[in-house]
Amino acid sequence: MHKLVVLYPEPADPDHFRDYYVSNHLPLATRMPGLLAWRYSFEVAATQGQTPYFAVFEAEFADAAAMTAARESPQGRQAAADVANYATGGAVIIHYPVQNGPC
Repeated sequence: MHKLVVLYPEPADPDHFRDYYVSNHLPLATRMPGLLAWRYSFEVAATQGQTPYFAVFEAEFADAAAMTAARESPQGRQAAADVANYATGGAVIIHYPVQNGPC
């Protein structure tokens, strides 16, 4: 599995961010081909001090190739272009292959 994580710093207008994100952006992002699972939260906390992030989005794909194909698809390009409509603080995007540990 390959995970894509989007971290959003504090926006200029938190209420607009929440409303737009749920009503407009998530429907775009969740149409990306090959998306196996997704989740988000506006309840981002730090273990110490103040968190540098306002919101987080996680997406899971079968592998890095599937993630790349999704991001380069028309749906992925549309979702990427939409970020400027709500994320005035920008976005930090990271991705990585998931390694399972013993339980």
